[in-house]
Amino acid sequence: MTDPAPAAPVRWRRRLIRVAALVAVALLLVSVPWLWTTVSARGHVYTEADAPSADVVIVLGTAVTENGQRPGIRLAGRLETAAELVRSGQARVVLVSGDGGGTSGDEPAAMAEHLTGPLGVDPQRVVTDPHGLDTYDSCLRARDVYGIERALIVTQSYHLDRAVTLCRHLGIDTDGVAARCTGCGSSLLAQKAARDYLASGKAVLDAVRRRPPAVSSPADPSVTEALRR
Repeated sequence: MTDPAPAAPVRWRRRLIRVAALVAVALLLVSVPWLWTTVSARGHVYTEADAPSADVVIVLGTAVTENGQRPGIRLAGRLETAAELVRSGQARVVLVSGDGGGTSGDEPAAMAEHLTGPLGVDPQRVVTDPHGLDTYDSCLRARDVYGIERALIVTQSYHLDRAVTLCRHLGIDTDGVAARCTGCGSSLLAQKAARDYLASGKAVLDAVRRRPPAVSSPADPSVTEALRR
């Protein structure tokens, strides 16, 4: 005689347990990379008020607005923070790194114009990298193309651990400075934090496989020359 089939409530409980187990495994797989970026950045993340000093501050790009001519609110906050670091003597040269052919416009060009225009930074202190297509590429190119060994990096707090960890993993002695974000609503920040949580997996994959940059360039002495002026 065959055993009777499990009652419906028992079958549903088993299915729920299996689903819960799968969800737990998925969360673990996502959380381990996030934990790596968080722990690795510990002790290297600062506010604008207590930031250390470095010759170079790297500003990571993000979307621009108004036909690609002006930075959006998040990018404007990053640039305001970098400009203040230069004014206070915490940094001497700004490397703006972003996507020069992005869907929203030329990020580094808009960044440089905003720094040297409204924010009053000396143009000779600003260097643009139009091929920093993501955080990993920005860090790798800062090291290999611009010869940077020590830097501050500026981005919003939800992104800062990942940026610091990637740059440090690639051999740059990096401290992160949390950028301003005037006008950023709580829903926007929560959305970006969730996106960055998921992006940690890609960060680990890029770091482990030592991904080459999307765009290869010869050495560029612009940062060194700017520091000599």
